[in-house]
Amino acid sequence: MTEESAAHTLAAVITKLKSRNIRITPQREVILNYLITHHNHPDVETIYQGIADQLPNLSVATVYNTLKLFIDNDIVIELPSTDKDGSLHYDFFGVPHFHAICENCGKITDVFADEYASISKQVTQLTNQQTGYLVTSSHLEVYGLCPECQQKLNSENLATTN
Repeated sequence: MTEESAAHTLAAVITKLKSRNIRITPQREVILNYLITHHNHPDVETIYQGIADQLPNLSVATVYNTLKLFIDNDIVIELPSTDKDGSLHYDFFGVPHFHAICENCGKITDVFADEYASISKQVTQLTNQQTGYLVTSSHLEVYGLCPECQQKLNSENLATTN
């Protein structure tokens, strides 16, 4: 994402939040900008460390509270982690997409598809038909092994068979 595109996205999201009577504090704006400009699917600690120099008096609780606000307003989504610590990761969801998550290393990769909207709609309708749930949101995740882990595991398997 270009700097200009990120600035435009940030302004649009701020407008959306203001239309919902949500006050835009400097902390909220910096956290939001971090999520828009970083595609690393960070956990809370990564976000905190990534913006600490901009907001030296920031608390980890403020990061948690801000993320909850963004999640409640469908701006950010939580992603489960395959890390042993079970920490949650966060992702700006301005452009709907799904995720491929490596079961070995925990890497999360965005997958953009023009068909995402129709896939999501179909999953929502199917869920409603089969369960009676009134679906309010959905996020799609696909699990497997990333190319790096595939290569690493294949190399380890070759080493043990020789």
